[in-house]
Amino acid sequence: MQLLPIRQALLSVTDKTGLVEFATFLQRGGVQLISTGGTRKTLLDAGLPVRAVSEVTGFPEILDGRVKTLHPHIHGPLLADKDNPEHLRTLTQRSLLPLDLICVNLYDFGQALEQNLNLRDCVEQIDIGGPTMLRAAAKNFHSVLVVPSPDDYPRVMAELGSQHYHVSLALRREISAKAFRLTSAYDAMIAGYLEKDFGEVAT
Repeated sequence: MQLLPIRQALLSVTDKTGLVEFATFLQRGGVQLISTGGTRKTLLDAGLPVRAVSEVTGFPEILDGRVKTLHPHIHGPLLADKDNPEHLRTLTQRSLLPLDLICVNLYDFGQALEQNLNLRDCVEQIDIGGPTMLRAAAKNFHSVLVVPSPDDYPRVMAELGSQHYHVSLALRREISAKAFRLTSAYDAMIAGYLEKDFGEVAT
């Protein structure tokens, strides 16, 4: 698909810089917003209509927020190839609306390291759902726009504004490469931390 229409977006961010402006821009274009936890609260406080992820999945956040977006009702629409009639048929049969835009950035593991937290508390700052969504959307750039950083908002808004809320394949592919670089660097930072010699650490 060369020009992808943006109709439904999932936003789940740690860095909320520019979030309200970006979400407001999407909402003005008729984009349905879905969100999680603190991101959703920020958007609701700004007066924006936003569905909770738990409404989409039919399942509450569990395990202190460790499991929120890891669900077929998120990853089915996220990984569906919109050029594949069978994929679209499956979404229809399961009453799933396709996801067109994923705006996700990750728990700040680097900040946890700077705070010199103990091992268990540092591990709690390892993001699982975020990288999973980023990688899925980046893989499926033919059908989904991934937005991994507030730095991407101006360019995305400029293109959507000039294309009547459609986005080009070229931009989707370019940002998907950035998303893979980000998740790779994130994993490398975590691996480097876990490889350290903690001495006799039981927790």
